[in-house]
Amino acid sequence: MENDIRAFLNYVRVERGLSDNTVAAYGRDLAKLAAFAKARSLGTRSFCRDAVVEFLGSLYKQGLNGRSVARHLVTLRNFFRYALAERWMKTDPTLNLESPKFWKSLPGYLTVEEVDRLLAQPDSATPLGRRDKALLELLYSTGLRVSELVGVRISDMDMQSGCLRCIGKGNKERLVPVGKQAIAAVSEYLRDARPRLVGRRKPAPYVFLNARGGKLSRVGFWKVLKQYGRRADLKKKLSPHKLRHSFATHLLERGADLRSVQLMLGHADISTTQIYTHVIQERLKQVYKAHHPRA
Repeated sequence: MENDIRAFLNYVRVERGLSDNTVAAYGRDLAKLAAFAKARSLGTRSFCRDAVVEFLGSLYKQGLNGRSVARHLVTLRNFFRYALAERWMKTDPTLNLESPKFWKSLPGYLTVEEVDRLLAQPDSATPLGRRDKALLELLYSTGLRVSELVGVRISDMDMQSGCLRCIGKGNKERLVPVGKQAIAAVSEYLRDARPRLVGRRKPAPYVFLNARGGKLSRVGFWKVLKQYGRRADLKKKLSPHKLRHSFATHLLERGADLRSVQLMLGHADISTTQIYTHVIQERLKQVYKAHHPRA
């Protein structure tokens, strides 16, 4: 099975163009499957529906929740469909197998006031402070994933039209509008601070650099964000994804439609965006109370 898994991972990386993070996640899930199969002397071709059910049950015994088990099942479906297409198997053992039931947890987000406090923390008198101000403003203005944020190149930014080109999951490209305050913060950083970070080094193509003039990493940004979260005295656990959720929630609270938010977030399926419907439902209640004569 290990050779089949390697072939599958190569296929999704090269032919389907999935992101490194997605391929790595598939690899971790399938490593568990391979260990399970080896312990039972099973190969890809001998794997059956009962074995899939037993494998999913073993994940529960390891302490995984329904959401994690459901994700593993998605990985298995993709792998066995590939095996079917390669004619390694005659039937798909995951066919008609229901996903585990789980409650979708509502994403945590910051209030507008908390975001304002966070964005006020960087010291714009220093090059790194201006960089951090631009980072936070751009993240909240666009709702980018952290990997997308640190991967933005100078050529991706169109200051005149107020948008940026983003390469998201699966190397899919999308255009994302950028607010005036974020445009101003990024412009000031590019003009006054970034050249000082580059120094005499060969300039990198990325917008956001670290203190040594190289590309800012995801971990580097996490550290920056946690630092400013502490300074802003935010009681909520802060992460880049929480700012992404805040971006989506604040748009919906102010009347944006779900389809537009889906496009800006880069969700392939609107069902992913529908986790935010609690915001729409709350707004509908407020509209009802404000305008119905017997509310």
